[in-house]
Amino acid sequence: MVLPAGLGSTTSANFQPLGGGRAALSGDLVMTAGEVQTALTILRGGGIALVELHHHHLTEEPCLFFVHYWSVGDAVRLARAVRKAVDATNAVPMPGP
Repeated sequence: MVLPAGLGSTTSANFQPLGGGRAALSGDLVMTAGEVQTALTILRGGGIALVELHHHHLTEEPCLFFVHYWSVGDAVRLARAVRKAVDATNAVPMPGP
């Protein structure tokens, strides 16, 4: 099911350049229960700290889990790790205008 961004069920990654190829990263990743372990393992393997894992509703179908994450380090390495974690989920890019 495609969910509109206004529902707050989106995956996001925010990079702030720090110079010298380094960046501060923070973001959210939305997953179904079956995607959680793989995505978290990928993020941790990429040196990304997991801040919080939670869900918003008790009876939603499918049940969606949200992980907040952050890290500071090599921007390309962080981007590759986030991309790999997103690819482990059923995320679909939002349609353009």
